[in-house]
Amino acid sequence: MNNWSLSFEPLLGWPLVAAIIVPLALLAVLGLWFRQRGGWLRLAALAALAAALINPVLLDEDREPLQSVVALIVDRSQSQDIGNRTAETDQAVTTLQERLARFKQFEVRVVEAGKADAADERTQTRLFSALDGAFRDVPPSRIGGAIMVTDGQVHDVPAAPNFHAPLHALITGEENERDRRIRFEKAPRFGIVGKPLAMTYRVLDTGGATGEVDVRVSVNGQQVSVERATIGQEMPVDITIPTAGRNIVELQIDRVDGELTDTNNRAIALVDGIRENLRVLLVSGEPHAGERTWRNLLKSDASVDLVHFTILRPPEKQDGTPINELSLIAFPTRELFVDKINDFDLIIFDRYQHRDVLPILYYDYIAEYVEKGGALLIAAGPEYAGDQSIARTPLMSALPAMPSGEVVDQAFYPRLTDVGKRHPVTRGLEGSGTEPPKWSRWFRLIGIDRPEGEVVMKGPDDRPLLLLDRKGEGRVGMFLSDQGWLWARGFEGGGPHVSLYRRIAHWLMKEPELEEERLTANGRGMTLDVRRQTMSDDPGAAQVITPSGKAMTVPLSQSEPGIFAGSVETNEIGLYQVANGDLTALAHIGPINAPEFADVISTENIVRPAIEASGGSVRRLAGLTGISVPSVVPVRGTAEASGRDWIGLRTTNDSVLKSVSRVPMFGGFFGLGLLLLALGSMWYREGR
Repeated sequence: MNNWSLSFEPLLGWPLVAAIIVPLALLAVLGLWFRQRGGWLRLAALAALAAALINPVLLDEDREPLQSVVALIVDRSQSQDIGNRTAETDQAVTTLQERLARFKQFEVRVVEAGKADAADERTQTRLFSALDGAFRDVPPSRIGGAIMVTDGQVHDVPAAPNFHAPLHALITGEENERDRRIRFEKAPRFGIVGKPLAMTYRVLDTGGATGEVDVRVSVNGQQVSVERATIGQEMPVDITIPTAGRNIVELQIDRVDGELTDTNNRAIALVDGIRENLRVLLVSGEPHAGERTWRNLLKSDASVDLVHFTILRPPEKQDGTPINELSLIAFPTRELFVDKINDFDLIIFDRYQHRDVLPILYYDYIAEYVEKGGALLIAAGPEYAGDQSIARTPLMSALPAMPSGEVVDQAFYPRLTDVGKRHPVTRGLEGSGTEPPKWSRWFRLIGIDRPEGEVVMKGPDDRPLLLLDRKGEGRVGMFLSDQGWLWARGFEGGGPHVSLYRRIAHWLMKEPELEEERLTANGRGMTLDVRRQTMSDDPGAAQVITPSGKAMTVPLSQSEPGIFAGSVETNEIGLYQVANGDLTALAHIGPINAPEFADVISTENIVRPAIEASGGSVRRLAGLTGISVPSVVPVRGTAEASGRDWIGLRTTNDSVLKSVSRVPMFGGFFGLGLLLLALGSMWYREGR
């Protein structure tokens, strides 16, 4: 494209040219005013001189016009998978690309939004963010406009686009669609284990239905109740949190005829269960070097309420000293072991022996407490092997081993057994990975016969050191040495007494993280991570059911002794069901109750304000005869950008300069000749 223009390139600076021309021009004008002879010739000579000094140049510019940039934003979010929306979108995009390709003045940029791998980008339809990205490197004058193909459920709509060009929206889906959905209105993030948690929810129906519906309430995959909910009203529901840690509360309603999808017929809430302080009863025998080890550990645990009694004055010590001078209180045996025994989560006997402080019947109460789900730990010392051992009381039915009467006094390193290397109480215990272990020696071990349960630590000659056993619904632990205080005191570098003692106590109190057989699943972005904790050598693969009902298998490989793990990339957001053997787990991929699934009805109303502010139009693709894609028309300036069956995109006036040709108009011999002719004519006239 050629453009002609006139330019001036003075031979002298403009001030100097003015200094020469202006006085001469005044003289010429005065000559004309007084009608002097040759005045017009002097004016012509002055004009020729001025033209020579100003040096006019005719420029011929060869320019290449630039294209207007047009963005075609395609909504590929999961709500577009409903019904025929994907087919409508594909057909519309293909037709638009063909029509836009006919116009050489348009550069088309196609952007598909909603297909990113990141979970947070898949849970919202962010078309305007994609639009801003498409125009990020484009000057405002070159933006021709944009076309969005979407179902109208867009979650980042601004008041108006940040460019001055028409924006059009082509809406997929049908008018008057119907969908029923459920959502949480109030869902606390935390709850106390075993206590009811108040939550509220609402059932919505875009079809205008009224009445009541059944709502199935599940916690961690187990249905706990069926509620009756009035459509449109906020309804209450009380949930009892079963376990500490993460709990998944799910509400679900049945699908109705004509409903778009049942994806949003369930609502999920994640609730972190918090235990009330665990109550521990610690009963110590006569004072010994390690008496305060258990006390200090349990007192330092903020989640434990400790009741500690030490038997300083057994019945046989009657020396006549008045009780008020000893400042002692009576041991409340009945209150602790009869009235309130079930209030304790754990009972510890630390080097305790039967000396008639507890009535013999109370040991039977303790055994019954264990059978019904309580926890008991025996921290044994030499007393356990003696004649007054608590193993010689009715408590023997709850104990995992009977004493052999032998006390081994020799130095040894506590070691993990093969079972202990996989057991969650002792697995990965700091210092256990070397031989000998990187912790101090102990010097005493209590011998036992026919141990039951699992031996997770051993002493000299592979004798049992730490036993963990189940009795009925309860649990029992037995530590067959009183030398743990050596680790606490730092003898020979000490040892991991804090982690070991704490794990023992929490395993006895049934903390989920320390279960031998446990299956957990978690979402990490769009990745499902499965973790299997087991005492077996090979638990097999995990079976997974996706939110859409598809089945898949996740192989599990050993990451450390007793731990098998596997991961799989997913492309669906929602609740996944994981199973391995008899164990099941739930995991939610992506944000909970994401906006993408909250409302899936095709609509024109959400994007209309921003579209109309740009001068564009909103219209549905579906018509009486199928898909109707409007024609594309290039428009200029402020002309209308839409009509009944067409949409307009602006063209730009911007161009790129390719080359310039210069043609001086008063230069060379031609200019010199004109100047000499004008001056000569003036002199000739003056000479006559």
